[in-house]
Amino acid sequence: MKKIVLLIIACLTLGPGMAGQAGHDSVPREVYVEGGKHHVQGIAYDPDASRMYFSFTDQFLVTDMKGNLLGSVRHIQGHLGAMVFDKESRRVYASLECKDDVIGKGLSDFAKGRSMFYIAIIDVDKVTSIDMDSEDNEAFKIVCVREATKDYHSGFYGCSGIDGVTIAPKIGRKGGKNYLYVAYGIYGDSSRSDNDSQILLRYDMRDLDKYSGKVRFGDFYSEGPSKPLDKYFVFTGNTNWGVQNMTYDKQSGKMFLFVYKGSKEQFTNYDAFSFDLSRKPVKRGLIGVSYDTSRHVVIGSWEDPVEGIFFKYGSTGVSPVGDGLFYFSANGKNPSTGKQYCRLGLYRWDGKGFVRE
Repeated sequence: MKKIVLLIIACLTLGPGMAGQAGHDSVPREVYVEGGKHHVQGIAYDPDASRMYFSFTDQFLVTDMKGNLLGSVRHIQGHLGAMVFDKESRRVYASLECKDDVIGKGLSDFAKGRSMFYIAIIDVDKVTSIDMDSEDNEAFKIVCVREATKDYHSGFYGCSGIDGVTIAPKIGRKGGKNYLYVAYGIYGDSSRSDNDSQILLRYDMRDLDKYSGKVRFGDFYSEGPSKPLDKYFVFTGNTNWGVQNMTYDKQSGKMFLFVYKGSKEQFTNYDAFSFDLSRKPVKRGLIGVSYDTSRHVVIGSWEDPVEGIFFKYGSTGVSPVGDGLFYFSANGKNPSTGKQYCRLGLYRWDGKGFVRE
């Protein structure tokens, strides 16, 4: 009888707006935050400080779990995209494109012919006020993703830059040391055949930190590792702009890739893909890439595909919460304020799909 009473008290304590699991702090089922004129690109949950981090393309926001603004960084040079929070270093790692094309219009117009791609490394405990400037700021540093910059300028693999990022152990192993994974943006051009694989780069976060430097607005900071530790080609079929967001779920052992679906008729054109992180890659030639006949580290093929998922959220933000739970971003524009908003919803992976909590 005593155990039943305690269980009832615990359930009442969580309340209708909270969700909780054994060994996991309770979190709200929804969080609403408004940004500026650009839509949300990425989110990250900080369980230790009970905070959320948001990228609204040209600004970085810090809020509490009720959506109250605690701090922000503005005047960001380029397109700030997907994000992930590292508990060990208490830093957010985010993709940052300084790009001379339609995506960079109004954000990095000075980048004429000199598009470059970066990881922004944000020391969240140094974001102590609202509207901090990214320039010459210890809280906001950058490191060049030289591999993606090279492939973009060479026109290889449909590379349009970078976007999705996550932290996970090495692909092909169960557990172990964590690394940062960076995904390419991939042009959805249906007239070419070399753009049907998602490309993931693996980096040691300590190496990225070592090369990082402060932002000098209008300058092209070029310091960064010359090569990633690994470069993976994940055969998914066509997408539009590649992996927008990605995340690793420790509980299921899966890596999830969220995309804008493609348009080639020979593919199913899913919204998302997943594969077991312990899945062993193989070394072989690339499908549909006539100009590159060398062997690469590859996951998936026509005969052994990665799993496809139909799910309308994830492309504008996903963050693991723990115990198989995830926050997903739903974006829109508030007609009263004219500002873009992010409404987080809490979901659970049930082995087949994402289910709302």
